[in-house]
Amino acid sequence: MSSPRKRNVGDDTRSTARERALHFLYEAESRNIDVVEVIEAQVLAVDELVVKMSTGAQARRQETDDLISEFSHTWTIQRMPAIDRNILRLAIFELIDRVDVPVAVIINEAVELAKRFSTEESGKYVNGILSAIAKKVRVL
Repeated sequence: MSSPRKRNVGDDTRSTARERALHFLYEAESRNIDVVEVIEAQVLAVDELVVKMSTGAQARRQETDDLISEFSHTWTIQRMPAIDRNILRLAIFELIDRVDVPVAVIINEAVELAKRFSTEESGKYVNGILSAIAKKVRVL
């Protein structure tokens, strides 16, 4: 992963949970292991929200990958950078399972993660894909 950019002071615990879940998903994919193994290997206790988001995104991986493939017209899922794939997986999981979280918040957080850990172009790409998927999976 790229070097992280500075975070703004005042970021909330959900933003931090998303970031940590992203790291766990990325590590699990990179090592070809279950995300639970990554969580269990942590020295410090892992927040319940991080666990829910990490394991939930992994559990819905086939469904989220199908949606990514359906809406990605320029890149196959295999050609996408791994960090972008996992940002999308996490955000799509939230769009489907965390209906209490507004669509705009989910998309904005995903775009910010893409900008921090990938590229400016990735942020735009993530925004476009998630906006289209949100219309399919959420009543807007």
